[in-house]
Amino acid sequence: MYTRLSAILFPLTLVALIGAGVWGYQENQEKNAILIKAENQYQRNFHDLSYHMDKLHTELGNTLAAGGDAGDYHRKGLVNVWRLTSQAQNEISALPLTLLPFTKTEAFLDQINKFTYRTSVRDLTKNPLSDEEMKALQTLYERSSDITKELRGVQAKVMANNLRWMDVEVALASQKENQDNVIIDGFRTMDKSVGQFPELNYGPTMMNVMQKRSLQTLGGADISADDAKTKAAKFLDLADPSGLAVVENGGGTEYNTYSVSGKAANTDVQLDYAKKGGQLVFFMSLRQVGGKTVDTRAARDAAAEFLDKHGYASMTLVSADEYQNVASLTFAGKSKDTIIYPEKVVVKVALDNGDIIGLQATDYLFEHKERTWPAPTLTLEQAKKELNPGFQVSGSEMAIIKNDLDEEVLCYQFTGKMNNANYRIFLNANTGLEEKIETV
Repeated sequence: MYTRLSAILFPLTLVALIGAGVWGYQENQEKNAILIKAENQYQRNFHDLSYHMDKLHTELGNTLAAGGDAGDYHRKGLVNVWRLTSQAQNEISALPLTLLPFTKTEAFLDQINKFTYRTSVRDLTKNPLSDEEMKALQTLYERSSDITKELRGVQAKVMANNLRWMDVEVALASQKENQDNVIIDGFRTMDKSVGQFPELNYGPTMMNVMQKRSLQTLGGADISADDAKTKAAKFLDLADPSGLAVVENGGGTEYNTYSVSGKAANTDVQLDYAKKGGQLVFFMSLRQVGGKTVDTRAARDAAAEFLDKHGYASMTLVSADEYQNVASLTFAGKSKDTIIYPEKVVVKVALDNGDIIGLQATDYLFEHKERTWPAPTLTLEQAKKELNPGFQVSGSEMAIIKNDLDEEVLCYQFTGKMNNANYRIFLNANTGLEEKIETV
């Protein structure tokens, strides 16, 4: 009997073992193929990064070599630098460096990107590069040379020793304090060098862009933790604030706030108040949202009533989005029949019952102020003539927006349709030029 049973089981066991071996081999081959593909992609991104940083350095030099009145050539050079910087930023983001402190280099590239873009979009024939901007370009040229040399050094070691980026990913993921890896050491050295660069004066073009928002610039006296708790209780319509907890954040920094947390209507809530002046930064209700029973119009009405109740007067809805049964509604200030887009707040409405579950008021906090502006040079009819003939206008309003130079400009806002898509077009009310076009 055992002989007969063995004669049956042995072939079956052998087949199973062979099948498992084949399956394991195929799995290993597929895994190796994925690793090789990932490694090849990392290598390509790294060598492209080195190439584009080298081209960036060269392009900065070419732009500096042009004469002082070469506005058109300066624009061309700056656009090329902006394009190369964008490519370099994309390539850095595609490398496995998320666990590696590389913020100084990324911030440096971001500054170049913003400076070259905002400088190139202006009319350089009428408003050429200033002495400060030329000095900034010269400094960027010299600093980009240092980064390029660092990258070339890492690249030479990678090629000479056939180093793998997959080893970098493994080393960073291990989170060991002393990772012994040539690529990691090279990028750390580069970031440390960039961090030692003195702060650069980019001229007036970048003054608003580089200026950090600081809660210390807000008006009013400092509030205490108890003041924040009292304000939160009033906001939440709580008679007794004793159940709320307060934590101070960022003490001694430019972003000093109080976080107030607790329960309201049996739901966990959190509010942040600026210590300077005591204004609300954001509010959040942490609850699950059920099935949708409220439409966008009702959500808009609930949000508008909420804003009126809490002191955000004269606000108008400018955009709406919906995700997982939550409406995210953006409101902007309105004065003298003009929409003030910099003064905006975002209200989140739960579409299961219309409750307000979130408020983000940072932009309103920094941008709300008294404004005066002269009458537009162009009439509405004159501005309409500047639109694409195929654009079907359905509405128009006056609006103040921030342009690419981060300057406030008065515009005619035209809403309408073209090519079966809805657009919002902002025309400069004094020049007739398109300042911004948005898909609605």
